[in-house]
Amino acid sequence: MAHPVFTVESQETIQKKAQVNLLPCRIHHDGNISPIDTYWSPDEGEEQTKTAYIRGRKLHGKSVKLPEGYYGSVVEKSAPKKPEEPRREDLDEDVEIQEEPEDQLEVGGMQGKATFDEFTIWGHEALANASEDPYLRSMEEWISFAEQIHSYTPPEPSKPQN
Repeated sequence: MAHPVFTVESQETIQKKAQVNLLPCRIHHDGNISPIDTYWSPDEGEEQTKTAYIRGRKLHGKSVKLPEGYYGSVVEKSAPKKPEEPRREDLDEDVEIQEEPEDQLEVGGMQGKATFDEFTIWGHEALANASEDPYLRSMEEWISFAEQIHSYTPPEPSKPQN
């Protein structure tokens, strides 16, 4: 059986902005809660810091902006679908396609819901820092790595030999 193919819908058409929080806890709920202020009301501090309480535990938050040219995306998994059959008018008349059903690829996808250009990262009893927090450190390392592999330095012109 072929491995599934994964696609992500283009983010250019998404207008909704999300407020993203990375919390050091697991919440076993994925539905709506209203009103949110009953459960989550962080206090703004100085230098882009925040303080909040969840189930009696104090959390310290720090706003982190994504670098220029980057944005985050909130996506939702969509149902896998089979690829479309080629149209008959696109094929030559003497070409016959024989394809087994198990050879067809399943195409799974993610549908964009919102974008963000900053997020708040929360820690217990102290602010998160890049050297210790795995999310913050991995984001910084990934951006550095991505810039390295996508950068291009043209070769220097060779000097004529005498």
